[in-house]
Amino acid sequence: MKIAIFTDTFAPDVNGVARTLKRLTDYLEEKGHEYKVFAPESTKESLFSSHIHRFASSSFFLYPECRLAWPNMLQVKSELMKFKPDIIHVATPFNIGLCGLHYAKKLNIPLVGSYHTDFDQYLEFYDLQIFSKLLWKYMLWFHRPLQKVFVPSEETKLQVLHQGFENVRIWSRGVDCQLFHPNYLRREIIQEYQIKEKFILTYVGRLAPEKDVETFMKISHQLPPQLKNKVHFLVVGDGPSKEEMMNGAPGNMTFAGYASGEKLAKIYSGSDLFVFPSPTETFGNVVLEALAAGTPVIGANSGGVKNIIQHGKTGYLCETGSVSSFTGAIETLLTNDALRYQMGMSSRAYALTQTWDSIFEGLLNEYNEVLHQQSYIRYA
Repeated sequence: MKIAIFTDTFAPDVNGVARTLKRLTDYLEEKGHEYKVFAPESTKESLFSSHIHRFASSSFFLYPECRLAWPNMLQVKSELMKFKPDIIHVATPFNIGLCGLHYAKKLNIPLVGSYHTDFDQYLEFYDLQIFSKLLWKYMLWFHRPLQKVFVPSEETKLQVLHQGFENVRIWSRGVDCQLFHPNYLRREIIQEYQIKEKFILTYVGRLAPEKDVETFMKISHQLPPQLKNKVHFLVVGDGPSKEEMMNGAPGNMTFAGYASGEKLAKIYSGSDLFVFPSPTETFGNVVLEALAAGTPVIGANSGGVKNIIQHGKTGYLCETGSVSSFTGAIETLLTNDALRYQMGMSSRAYALTQTWDSIFEGLLNEYNEVLHQQSYIRYA
């Protein structure tokens, strides 16, 4: 199969969309499928590849890691006509996604797409709710021509169906359980970050308003008195809210910056709990990574996260923005070692069922179904 992917973010960008698409292209290469990626230039140094075509870009104000590119339309058309893809997958609804949409129609190439980011909920955190109806109108227009729209969770599927989307399918996410596991040495993390407290509570993700880092900071200040001196908060990630968070941080909070690979895996493994108040996730890759490391997750009962955490078994789902709900769950688990241990075991067991290979195999089956439908229409 030949697949052309149009996306406004790709590796080495560090957001969930870029990482998922990079895993997809790695899988395609491993299985012998040809692919071309059309993407913006990255803010980070990117390796050259004949499979990837990059274009000049500028940052998108709601999500600077997602770039607004200025594709050379003639160049894109030329590459597509040489490559002759069986199917086009548009992964984002901005300039490069629009480019893919245009040429799929123009060249009569089967077209699918994926919905990764809930920009509607982002508007709330930037006081831009006034644009919500306009945004959904655009999203509906963009996704209507797609023969299938892939979303990462049941919650997101319900949301977009409510907005009028059609042909919606679940394309979930997997986790590398060989990289993320519970058996790293905890003392390495303790020594690296000079942690003296008994418990380590970790957050991993973009440091930005839409992740509700405000609630996270309130949690760090409002833990019960008997726990405050026993807990160390480890914050992994970067973003526009970092400086404000650092200025308001308690003495028992460390900002570790961006981490990936084995370093990130060691942080998950060395943590007692993963605290994730973000209500805007369409899935929540970091939640699944924490579970793979055997670390229970305390997350917001919202978005894709509520489809990953099994409440009372692998963690707790808390009321969005409710500091008391989060601190109560933290207290319950930190004062009950047996319960925390059992949740860690259940977390790991669940993650082991979420393999990338089975998820990508399912996606390719969906591609094939589209191609068969197209063939039937052509020859009917």
